[in-house]
Amino acid sequence: MSFFDDVDETRVEPPPASRRRRPAGGGRRGSGSGRRPPSRGRPPHGDEQAIRVRRAVALGALVVILVLVAVGVHSCQVSATNNALRDYSDNVRAVIQSSDQTGLQFFTLFASGQGSSNAASFQQQIDNSRRAAFAELRQAEGFNVPDQMKPAQTDLLRALQMRNDGITNIGGDIQSALQSATSTTAVTQIAAEMARFYASDVLYKDYALPEIAAALHNAGIAVGGANGQQLNQGQFFPNIEWLAPGYIAKQLRVTIRTASGGTNCSGLHGHSLNSVSVAGSTLSTGTTNTLAASPPPTFTFSVTNGGHFTENNVKLKLTLSGSSISGEAVIPQTTAGQTTTAQVTLNSSPAAGNYTLTAEVVPVPCETNTSNNTLSFPVTFQ
Repeated sequence: MSFFDDVDETRVEPPPASRRRRPAGGGRRGSGSGRRPPSRGRPPHGDEQAIRVRRAVALGALVVILVLVAVGVHSCQVSATNNALRDYSDNVRAVIQSSDQTGLQFFTLFASGQGSSNAASFQQQIDNSRRAAFAELRQAEGFNVPDQMKPAQTDLLRALQMRNDGITNIGGDIQSALQSATSTTAVTQIAAEMARFYASDVLYKDYALPEIAAALHNAGIAVGGANGQQLNQGQFFPNIEWLAPGYIAKQLRVTIRTASGGTNCSGLHGHSLNSVSVAGSTLSTGTTNTLAASPPPTFTFSVTNGGHFTENNVKLKLTLSGSSISGEAVIPQTTAGQTTTAQVTLNSSPAAGNYTLTAEVVPVPCETNTSNNTLSFPVTFQ
């Protein structure tokens, strides 16, 4: 058989796999051609590690940013708090400076002696001092008070209230003090009001001022010196001579009589106010007392004659801060060394709110120590 005799033999088709088309660029696969390619949904191990590093760096940066923000916020808060403390201290210094100037003008007016020559002008100038004191009180009530300064603010307002009340009450007595028929009683009442001024200086300098200094120190703010926060050490009341009726009479150029009708007082005269109560409950000077406003309440005074003489027609007074409401009564007679009680009723019902109630035993002629004649109480009327 020849080679060409095979052309008629049946042709066998190759298996289907042999007909698959090889990739362009042909060539045989290497020995590792059977390995599956990496999955597209998951990066290689090296890429995963890089991602974790980047995430850690980003998280660290975020933590640093949060810490810096927290430090910045805290720094801003501290700065704002310290600025508020300094602002309050500056406001107090300014209002006390103004108040002390009002006191200087007030006492200079008294010492001028012009009341005896021009009573109308004298009264007008006292009214000017009263308006100034009232404006200073209202100014202080409007202060922005940080929490650390609230105790100082309470004492500051009380001191300014006492100055306002003292000038107001003296203004009400001054015309009587300039009349010979009524000068003795009026001058004695003025001397009692002078005690408010003395007490206001004590309240500001011994209480409010140290409280302000302590709040500043606690915040790390320097006080005094060339670079520290400056505080006002001013003085409203010039000297204790103004507590004596005889000294006041001398400044007003008027003559007052003594208890015996002579020109000199011998022995000890005067009273002390022990306590004030309402419906059997004694009022507290240190905490707020809540009282019913209607009907107008009646207050019981406990008064001791601490002198050596029987005193006649002893006057009792009640005043309510920021209002014209008051009350008066007279004890016909007190005995040396004895305690007496008497009742004083307010002349009308106060509006609901917070007040300072001041109770006073008006000094009698020749009484020189009036520091124990007055008590003041914080009250809330409902």
